[in-house]
Amino acid sequence: MMTPYKKVLVAIDVFTEYKPVLLRALQVTDKDSEIYLIYVSEPFYFGETLALGSEPIELTGSKEARKVLIEIAEPLDIPENQVFVEIGRPATEIHSKANEIEADLIVMGTHGRHGVQLMLGSTANAVLHGVSCDVLAVRVGGETIDGSLTTQSTDG
Repeated sequence: MMTPYKKVLVAIDVFTEYKPVLLRALQVTDKDSEIYLIYVSEPFYFGETLALGSEPIELTGSKEARKVLIEIAEPLDIPENQVFVEIGRPATEIHSKANEIEADLIVMGTHGRHGVQLMLGSTANAVLHGVSCDVLAVRVGGETIDGSLTTQSTDG
């Protein structure tokens, strides 16, 4: 049997289907593994910074994303210092965080949909290039998620 990964960076988009990605990460870890969660918000470029009230949109989204990530992490006993929200290019930020924590695996979703703040198929491809650890790309989208967290296989 393969030894479970010890430091796993799980890149999820908290505003879309993240549960299959998280479930797969749980399947390749054990009780001694450290799981880190990251959400990356792409910055907005519209000439001037758009604001909701007095806060740039990406900061508002980042605060909401962090709140959701902490809610996801809590029942899994993932400490807050292992939960990250970054603003930048997803592949660049994921590479940086993986190097910083010395991850031996990155788990992320791939679905190929387009739009601001979504983890794209192209992002998964970009993460594969230039990273020094294993990358597990989990297909998401098109299936109903029942909302429960189990460690059963998500294979069809």
